[in-house]
Amino acid sequence: MRIWSTLVVVCALVLGACDQQSTLLTEVNSADAPFSADLGAQQNTEAEGTYLILAKNNKLAAVEAEVEALGGAVTFSHAGVGLAVATGLSEAAAADLNASTNVTDVAADEVFQLDEPEGMETTDASISSPSDPTTANWFPAQWNMRAIDAPTAWAAGHTGSSDVTVAILDTGIDYTYPDLQGRVDLSRSISFLPADDALVATYFPAKHPITDLHYHGTHVASTVVSNGNIFAGVTSQTTLMGVKVCSVYGGCPGSAIFPGILHAADNGADVINMSLGGAFLQAGAQGYGAFLNKIFHYADQQGATVVVAAGNSAADLDRNYYPNQDGELTHFPSLYATYCDTPSTICVSATGPTSGGTFTAGPWTEVDAPAVYTNYGRSTINVAAPGGNVGASVIGACSQTTLISGLGVCRSQVIILGLGGTSMATPHVAGLASLIVADEGRNPNRVKILLQQSADDLGQNGTDPFYGKGRINVAKALGL
Repeated sequence: MRIWSTLVVVCALVLGACDQQSTLLTEVNSADAPFSADLGAQQNTEAEGTYLILAKNNKLAAVEAEVEALGGAVTFSHAGVGLAVATGLSEAAAADLNASTNVTDVAADEVFQLDEPEGMETTDASISSPSDPTTANWFPAQWNMRAIDAPTAWAAGHTGSSDVTVAILDTGIDYTYPDLQGRVDLSRSISFLPADDALVATYFPAKHPITDLHYHGTHVASTVVSNGNIFAGVTSQTTLMGVKVCSVYGGCPGSAIFPGILHAADNGADVINMSLGGAFLQAGAQGYGAFLNKIFHYADQQGATVVVAAGNSAADLDRNYYPNQDGELTHFPSLYATYCDTPSTICVSATGPTSGGTFTAGPWTEVDAPAVYTNYGRSTINVAAPGGNVGASVIGACSQTTLISGLGVCRSQVIILGLGGTSMATPHVAGLASLIVADEGRNPNRVKILLQQSADDLGQNGTDPFYGKGRINVAKALGL
């Protein structure tokens, strides 16, 4: 039985800079969630006293000793790239460390805020037991899967391989949600957020630390892969690795993201999904761009294909126009669009139906248009994928361990969540990348070429500022 009624409309799109707060993340009330918190204050202090350090070749041990001598502590280190994450350092101590002959760069930790979705709707989920994803109970509402011609690939037997792993760098994954059960490898999953770990231990003591206290990561994960009972994912056999780098508050510090990328690359991730947008100014950000370049290059050398979200600020990334604190598009000459300006990544913009439909029922037009919120730029966008537009959301799982106000219903029953954003577009591409890896093997450059060559050209011939090389086509990418 399909239940088509919309139960809750929770929030509207927040268009603006990465440090703006969503209405979803400004309060947690005790009537709807187990705890109350000043989320804005927490967000502002998450990275205080934390620094990222790049050591010169073979100097990591010496750097760790210097950190301790300056009163800090190294919480993570990686010899392969010479990265150390240190806490408890004063600005003066960080400056002393930056002057060391053992150090290449020292940068204060940056916290990037998740771009909240265009809209959010929840409704009850009825469960069936299909072997064909197109017979999943809510498949009729999945305009997005039809737009990328996923059913043709499924009919030809391309439903993914458990030997291929997609790492979800996000707020975690509710791995017990029915359509995600058995899909997450907990032995390789990890959280890099001790404060979130403490909340999990308090409110869900039987759960793995990666369980999702927010909602974002679970929804993203269920688009990559789903058991196909409630709704279809791009794949139904792919293995997931949960890497928690964004907190219940929606903050994603570099001190978690960078170790998360390295962990995924070192633990067999074939594809890394980063539905994380944002930007920073290279002027005044010390060597932050150098950290990004070195770490993403390492992931590429390890054979991991990295897929990233373009962001939801309707920003022109070609001309470095990005919203200022007042939400007005402003020219920032030294803008670094995280993570689309990073080498070797696949940057994804969002599309959606041009008219018709609601969260729960069509009809929708079959032709996509650029989503009203998507960032764009011929120099940055590689491909586009369904992210939702006015009148149509991307449906997926709602975490049953969420602590977010307004989503208490998700803790008491199986709920599907409709969201819109480039965060929702990105896992479509990651799912397709995992299918290509299953056929072609681990080769990030080859995966990127096939994604782009097989895309449906919806805009200007060649490279379009909104679509890149086009909207992905699953069947074409697999030679069907």
